[in-house]
Amino acid sequence: MKSINNRIALTFFLLLFTSVITSAQEIIKDSVIVPIKKTQSTGKQKIDGVIATVGDYIILDSDIDKSYLEISAGGGSVKDITRCQMLGKLLEDKLYAHQAIQDSIVVTDSEVKGMLEERLTYMVGQIGSLEKVIQYYKKDSEEEFRTYFSDILKEGKLTSEMQKKIVDEVEITPEEVRNYFKTIPKDDLPFFGVELEVAQIVISPKVSEEDKKKVIDKLNEFKKEVEEGASFSTKAVLYTQDPGSKSNGGYYKMTRKTPFIKEFKEVAFSLQEGEISAPFETIFGYHIILVEKIRGQERELRHILLTPTVTEQALKEAKEMITLIKKRIEDKDITFAEAARTLSDEKETRANGGALINPQTQDTRFELTKMDPTFYSQVSNLKENEISAPILDQGEEGKKKFKLITVTNRIDEHAADYAKDYIKIKALALKNKQITAIGKWFDEKIKETYVKIIGEYRDCTFTNNWLKK
Repeated sequence: MKSINNRIALTFFLLLFTSVITSAQEIIKDSVIVPIKKTQSTGKQKIDGVIATVGDYIILDSDIDKSYLEISAGGGSVKDITRCQMLGKLLEDKLYAHQAIQDSIVVTDSEVKGMLEERLTYMVGQIGSLEKVIQYYKKDSEEEFRTYFSDILKEGKLTSEMQKKIVDEVEITPEEVRNYFKTIPKDDLPFFGVELEVAQIVISPKVSEEDKKKVIDKLNEFKKEVEEGASFSTKAVLYTQDPGSKSNGGYYKMTRKTPFIKEFKEVAFSLQEGEISAPFETIFGYHIILVEKIRGQERELRHILLTPTVTEQALKEAKEMITLIKKRIEDKDITFAEAARTLSDEKETRANGGALINPQTQDTRFELTKMDPTFYSQVSNLKENEISAPILDQGEEGKKKFKLITVTNRIDEHAADYAKDYIKIKALALKNKQITAIGKWFDEKIKETYVKIIGEYRDCTFTNNWLKK
């Protein structure tokens, strides 16, 4: 068990250092120092070549140097990462990708194209031009760079999908949670900081029926034009108000377990391949969906989102309404919970008296030190049962709304308690079980996959049994 935990701890540590730059703050740094490959006997520079094979994938000696470069370019430190450790991470990535193909996990060209455009836009924004990006990667042309980077992105997506498949299959029972908690020595119990339970009342500006009709008519127009031969993808790039899918033509891939809102999934899974939905409403606005491909329980689709205009007069009326609600609560005319249940426009919290659910933990507690900075600024200075002033907020769905916030309970810092902190302990136990599952997966797949390591790298001490000793 200890060896598995050590192995996976290193895996998770190095997981940040993928072959794709995802959070680079500065792409080109004059101070980046790349370890030069030397032979131990002569000190001469070694010719690049294949150093390992995993299934259908090969690893070059230069791939290790590229990994060092990309970590440094992303602002990370490479001083504590050995070449053997870096090779171990590359071997893991190749095994994930190889097995993803064996398991018929598909990454489409349209997915890769969307990821490439998004990543390229980011990198150009950091450096200043496409030419500098191409120069950084030492490619001779844009076409060569796109081919090279597309392969990297596809492999990375296969890797992440395979990892997700492994951990998504892991479930845990209450008895396993209890047994996990019993194994933790008292002195090693997790320590939780100050936590708050928070409730809110939301009043959204009302959109006129006329403005709703304009949006619906526009979406029906798009639908008709696509059915007559226009490109859905192009229209999504030009018109959708969903920033998460705009750059790749409104594309999403999903199953029934994918965390999309209920109304969206219901429509998506009611359509046949090639069918376009009628306009429908969610909290984000109005959508139309085109299902491009159906693979078993998986849907590849594109959608266009349009949001009706909210007028300044509607905003003013919403603020007046929430100000009146605040006064009624302070005058003891109605409790906060009653007002949330009967007057709030947020249906997700109405039934629970406005109580918020922490999206990270799925319970009602929010740890102060882990709060979103904006949310922290809104609640950190509130006393218990004090009501905030009306707050103008623009939620994830992009809509403006007014809200009142109150702190209903404060939990002081404490060591983990099984009864009080069950949800957090369950999350820790599940993560531990997932780590064990990944370790077992590596043990099994390495045995049944062709793996070969060449030359001096056979002297490495790996956390996985790559040498099959």
